[in-house]
Amino acid sequence: MRQADPYVGREILSGQFKVLERIGSGGMGAVYKAQQPSMDRFVAVKILHSKFTKRKDLVSRFRREARAMSHLTHPNTAKVFLYGQLEDEACYIVMEYLEGRNLGQIVRQEGPLKPGRAIAVLIQACGALEEAHQKGIIHRDLKPENIFLCSQGGLEDFAKVLDFGLAKVTEREMQPGSLILTQEGMVFGTPEFMSPEQAQGKTLDPRSDVYSLAVILYELLTGKLPFDARTPMEFIGLHVQATPIALADRAPSREFPPGLQEVLDRALAKKPEDRFQSAAEFAAALRAIVNDRDVEHAMSAIPDAAAALAETVPAIQAIQQRAQTPRAMPAVDNAPQRVLTPQPTPATPVRDETGALANDTPKPATVSPNQPTEVPPPAPASNTAGLIAIGVVIGLVVAVGAVVMLKYVL
Repeated sequence: MRQADPYVGREILSGQFKVLERIGSGGMGAVYKAQQPSMDRFVAVKILHSKFTKRKDLVSRFRREARAMSHLTHPNTAKVFLYGQLEDEACYIVMEYLEGRNLGQIVRQEGPLKPGRAIAVLIQACGALEEAHQKGIIHRDLKPENIFLCSQGGLEDFAKVLDFGLAKVTEREMQPGSLILTQEGMVFGTPEFMSPEQAQGKTLDPRSDVYSLAVILYELLTGKLPFDARTPMEFIGLHVQATPIALADRAPSREFPPGLQEVLDRALAKKPEDRFQSAAEFAAALRAIVNDRDVEHAMSAIPDAAAALAETVPAIQAIQQRAQTPRAMPAVDNAPQRVLTPQPTPATPVRDETGALANDTPKPATVSPNQPTEVPPPAPASNTAGLIAIGVVIGLVVAVGAVVMLKYVL
């Protein structure tokens, strides 16, 4: 006989919320739909399994997810309202309740998306990540299941980035004594969407998220991943060593805008320094190759200062140069391929707690089992990179002038 859920039908947090039903579950916890009568709204409550409350590392990871999300205010990031511990000491996060489907469900049900639609969605995700990156937060586990599409403000295909549970908050963002669980040399994430440096357990920066976004876009456009592999470790080896299969070879019956292959080539470069250096720069390059009203509207998701800076980067010139360079033959064919696999072992299986994409059974109008929550208002964003650059130049000019004057006096 199946045991009844201990939270369904129960009031929590001194009656602030009434838990209505469980809408998702995973290895670490479950997500519930709850009612908040005082605000006349529904919320999603993520609760860590009680069996993990004595595990300091997992409790720290859960709190880190809440803390990371509470710093973010971008409209394309799932909102966090509250987090803490329940009366039974179980950790919880209260977040906005979303109705819709994640990208994995959409591709499985509808097939590959049209380029304009796929790019508009990705640009919105770039906007959410640009804000996170500017605050020192790297997602680390981007995949189709963690980008949710819903309707908001009369807009369809409104993207929400979910599950910063593996996000690495920089030391300056962490409370004293907090544990950093994602240390160098440890591999966390989903193998199909890992950057080469993440697959090797190296220290990550925002360019790792750019790579993962590019893999997601590839799957949205073709319905397949850029590599053929049978196991998580094989995917890891291919990310590190192999050339992605070209769009035209992967989906020969589909048409793609000129320049799209070159944009993906750059975003999927093995070395971070060869990729787009920010999510905003990736978004600007995508916008440049598609003349679409939804794509133009999606660019409003990119913070103004970041968008302006991205426009000054000669990204399009670099893409055009790459387009004129003969493309190397793909390292992966239809036949099985031998690859060398790196030392680290992934901490999570293919995909995540929900299982492989092909085997996942979607639940319409529910919230992803991996969503985060809110607290005190975040600190204002730091000065823009453009102002910083101007300040540095002015400082250098003043310093040089001072040296010249001193030399003249002496």
